[in-house]
Amino acid sequence: VQLQASGGGLVQAGGSLRLSCVSSGRTFRNYAIGWFRQAPGKEREFVGAIGWSGKIYADSVQGRFNVSRDNSLNTAYLQMSSLKPEDTAVYLCARRDRWYSRHEKDYAYWGQGTQVTVSS
Repeated sequence: VQLQASGGGLVQAGGSLRLSCVSSGRTFRNYAIGWFRQAPGKEREFVGAIGWSGKIYADSVQGRFNVSRDNSLNTAYLQMSSLKPEDTAVYLCARRDRWYSRHEKDYAYWGQGTQVTVSS
């Protein structure tokens, strides 16, 4: 199983970025994709997740971030808007072959992260 996150970069506060997560597998529509982030010196934290018919978010990003997916491309997206310096972190995507979850321990497959840096 392979997951690849991309789309990170440097953006000013208030700006937007869209991250992508491409997964291997033939039944992508059956998977939940979770997004997590880890800032230097901090624990990994949940950002958002999408299942086959629903999505959830951390309170800290609710209303600013949107998770979506394109099953035909085996790809999930994290659209980030109104970015803040505290959103700076490495963002990772993970796959769960069940319903979505907020808990990283529930995700079996992880991709390498992509760095997001928000300048003030």
